[in-house]
Parts: sequence; C-alpha cells; structure tokens
Amino acid sequence: MDRAYTCKACDGTGMLSDDEGWQYQCSVCHGDGTYDVDDISSSARVMSVDENNRILD
Repeated sequence: MDRAYTCKACDGTGMLSDDEGWQYQCSVCHGDGTYDVDDISSSARVMSVDENNRILD
C-alpha cells in the first residue's frame, strides 16, 4: 500500500534554498513535493559534514 505525504522539508514546493538564497531541487522528495513512506527509507543516505554542517565533497 503506497501512502504519499506532503514533503515537510520543502513544504510541498519541490525546491529548497540555502542561506545565500540559492535554490535547488529538494533532496528528500526529488522535486515532487510529495514522498512515499516506502520509498524514503530506501533512498536515505548518510552524508559527511563538517562542524558547521557543510557537506564535504
């Protein structure tokens, strides 16, 4: 049974923005504005960040 919910990370817009105003596609819902409960657990990933929570490449 698929259950789709409004993405809380982007409030359903599909876009996120950083502190400088740059906008990018939401990494939680992949720009759809909704997410499937079953899909979110399989696509979650742990990312390396520094002490300021900046993503390390």
